[in-house]
Amino acid sequence: MQLYVDLQIACSDPNDLPMPASFEKWIEAAILGGSESHREEAELTVRIVDQDEIMQLNHQYRNISKTTNVLAFPFQNPPGLTLPLLGDLIICKEVVESEAKLQGKSLTAHWAHMSIHSTLHLLGYDHIEQAEAVEMESLETKLLTELGFTDPYLSEKE
Repeated sequence: MQLYVDLQIACSDPNDLPMPASFEKWIEAAILGGSESHREEAELTVRIVDQDEIMQLNHQYRNISKTTNVLAFPFQNPPGLTLPLLGDLIICKEVVESEAKLQGKSLTAHWAHMSIHSTLHLLGYDHIEQAEAVEMESLETKLLTELGFTDPYLSEKE
């Protein structure tokens, strides 16, 4: 599969971010392991932001006035046109770092999880309903363990 990731570093402190190749590996795993495994080509934007930007976007697009770890904006192909665009991912560096610490995960493992999680959102997966959450979390766990990470939901299952 040909993957094009436009990685935009828009956070004030770009230190300790994963390498672009890592984001690409995690995103590709999600695409190939998810509902779009037949894709020959995919293109998306990943924008790493600070809390202010993600809070503003969360308010603007979801009417929720607080920070979040990720926002996913899937691209909808116009009728009769098929483009390889998946959409845009917005990931908040500060929230990812805080969550990793709170959950006792390595920062790399949590970046991998958030990259896969948000890409699955672009592919139509969700976790609002219980059955959807089970399906999505199971797929995330499968993909992350295949990449050498532990189950991100292990602490919730204990």
